[in-house]
Amino acid sequence: MKLNVNGFIIEANYTEQEIHSVFLPLLNELTERRRRKGERLIVFLAAPPGTGKTTLSLYLEKLYSEHFSSFSFQSISIDGFHHRRDYLLSHYMTEDDDRILLNDIKGSPETFDVDGLKMALQTLENEPVLWPLYDRNTHDVSESKVKVDADIILIEGNWLLLNEAAWQELADYSDYSIFIHTDETLLKARLIERKMRGGVSWEEAGRFYEQSDSKNVKRVLENHHDPDLTLYLNNKKEIVKG
Repeated sequence: MKLNVNGFIIEANYTEQEIHSVFLPLLNELTERRRRKGERLIVFLAAPPGTGKTTLSLYLEKLYSEHFSSFSFQSISIDGFHHRRDYLLSHYMTEDDDRILLNDIKGSPETFDVDGLKMALQTLENEPVLWPLYDRNTHDVSESKVKVDADIILIEGNWLLLNEAAWQELADYSDYSIFIHTDETLLKARLIERKMRGGVSWEEAGRFYEQSDSKNVKRVLENHHDPDLTLYLNNKKEIVKG
């Protein structure tokens, strides 16, 4: 199945085992939770970068439309809440007495507008929201927004369950949370390849991995709230239940 992931066309390939043992039972669980709640259900999907969570979230939306009809289902990402590129190129953070340009660590929690995300989540509990989008072709927040108003909304992002200041309150806006765990060594090649698809060289992608992505992977894995459901990306690149 081909999916548009942040401006790239990605082929989503999942096994029958994944679909019938993990994905469909999960979607059935969300349907039942939405029915019991009687109003919009907000679901968080958090995972380290490179686990394929964006592709998975879009695939779950497609799978839901094919197998369920009780409620509407919508998948969205927090990537549109990145600060804009001009902001990242003109603002810094300090770490161990070093002054670091935010654009050099793009993707870390410090490069997101977490207050804007929090306001959107507060509104989404009861009202539709015009949700910002991110375009990996332009490496910036898009001028376009999407209306988010479904009965079940799956929100994906690295930091949604981060238990650090400014982010830790976000978990309160989730009715159900999912975390994908994996071995960080599985993610290096995937992250370098993804960065190269954005137009940089192998050397540049490798440097970015060392100074940003690798640190983000560790930070996500080591600093998150306990989820309602933990899934695992195994050595075969299959998603299984814990």
